[in-house]
Amino acid sequence: MDKQQEQLEAIKQMRNLMERSSRFLSLSGLSGVAIGIIALLGVCAVYLQFNLSGLGSDFQGKLASITISTENGNFIFVITTAVLVLIGALIVGVIMSANRSKKLQLPAWDLTAKRLVINLMIPLVAGGLLCLIMIEKGELAYLIPMTLIFYGLALVNASKYSFDEIRTHGLIQIVLGLIAAYQPEYALLIWAIGFGLLHIGYGLIIHTKHQNGNK
Repeated sequence: MDKQQEQLEAIKQMRNLMERSSRFLSLSGLSGVAIGIIALLGVCAVYLQFNLSGLGSDFQGKLASITISTENGNFIFVITTAVLVLIGALIVGVIMSANRSKKLQLPAWDLTAKRLVINLMIPLVAGGLLCLIMIEKGELAYLIPMTLIFYGLALVNASKYSFDEIRTHGLIQIVLGLIAAYQPEYALLIWAIGFGLLHIGYGLIIHTKHQNGNK
């Protein structure tokens, strides 16, 4: 019986080693919660700036009518808020994942991490460049749906190098982006659900399922 138990433990250790070598397990679930909170704060700032009220706000119409100019206060505010949310999310994600790597005694930047970042960045860069092109052309109406869709594609593309839940997360983001494109009057609310509440929910799931017993 002891020999059988030892064999099971050996198999379990081998499986853990194989998983660690093929998947980036240092991704912090709590960083997802923090990123979701940052996104919700950004949405609240936009609601206050544009004096929006109700779930079906007219933000999409206001966004489409914004003049692309460095002298336009609303345009500067939207771009600044988006950049701050992005920078804040990146800083939180990198710092918390690096700290988790130290706790797990895993390299923060190895071949698996590089593969994850490359697969994540391909759709993100493509989507970001498309958004910049649309801003330059003065077409702002569908920026919100595009950010959700390309972010979802990035998560799906990178999910094979991290937790399986990331793939489902990405698919939901894509669906939310399509809904936002079909119902533009609810685009800002849907963005808050996708980048805010969904990040918080999936962050808690990953933390509870994969990390709560290994802090």
